[in-house]
Amino acid sequence: MVKRVGFAVPGDLTIPTGGYAYDRRIIRGLREMGWQVDGLDLGEGFPFPSEETRKFARARIAEAPSGMPIVVDGLAFGALPEEMRELGAGRHLIALVHHPLAFETGLPRDAAETLRASEAAALRCARRVIATSAFTARLLASEFGVAGDRVKIVRPGSDRKPRAQGSGKAPLALLCVGAVVPRKAYEVLIAALARLRDLPWRLTIAGDLRRHPIAAARLAADVARFDLGERVTIAGAISAQQLETLYAGAEIFVLASLFEGYGMAYAEAIAHGLPIVGTSAGAIPETAPATCALLAPPGDVDAFAAAVRRLIEDSGERARLAAGAWAAAAALPTWEESAKLFGEAIEAAA
Repeated sequence: MVKRVGFAVPGDLTIPTGGYAYDRRIIRGLREMGWQVDGLDLGEGFPFPSEETRKFARARIAEAPSGMPIVVDGLAFGALPEEMRELGAGRHLIALVHHPLAFETGLPRDAAETLRASEAAALRCARRVIATSAFTARLLASEFGVAGDRVKIVRPGSDRKPRAQGSGKAPLALLCVGAVVPRKAYEVLIAALARLRDLPWRLTIAGDLRRHPIAAARLAADVARFDLGERVTIAGAISAQQLETLYAGAEIFVLASLFEGYGMAYAEAIAHGLPIVGTSAGAIPETAPATCALLAPPGDVDAFAAAVRRLIEDSGERARLAAGAWAAAAALPTWEESAKLFGEAIEAAA
């Protein structure tokens, strides 16, 4: 008998973010294991959907066979408490939480509180909750009252990658990968690098510029304000092949996130054996341990600049953390392993 599951995602599944990449790879993995996966597009505008989008999303889920488990991406699940309560009575609803909606950077206080209450109510309707990290699972318990026995942790998988070789010459190639949104704190990264003019470095930023026009404009303005145009390349969203080329030639991975529910970009840097300068926010210390990363407090420009300086100036420290990253890469789960665990969570809910 073919196993069947619905996978409900808000909007375009091809959007280049870590959350959507996770969804795509899990769906692919389930299908490779023989599952029939019915994709359900819930519409645009989440986590603040219009009334019309709410009705559309409810109808999409309601159309699915009542006995079929339905995974709902957390970007939509937490924004639809009434719909989840109504539909959950006759369906096996599974919430996939990458990170809680209220923890997105830049939200007004009232919007954050509204999302916190909305997501807490919606999560009570889930048969099962899948979290992408142990940190997020703990956060769901402490902040949203989700009992541990209802949560299954399924970390993102990782493809086995060739080890980064760097350019072998100055200036050192720094690489930052992540959508240009407030949570990634590009203003911290650029301000920190502006204090390191005396050192030989160049930075390439690879990340979607369309997600948050204000953040993208601020990034460009900061690069111009600090007169770093000749040292910072803003590449925008690029192809997988172009990204692999950047990883191959990089010496240090840098990302100043203010919060991560897992941090897939950090894991990808580890998979390439790159030493990391990051922050201690959210799940980052679990994803990028001290054996491969220097972590500054989130938002601390001085500490972030000091960590980058340390790695640029100390080749021995760079080599030590690079070796730690390459060793940690071997322990990252594969996407096949993650899809298997995800399938087990679906079966447990059903």
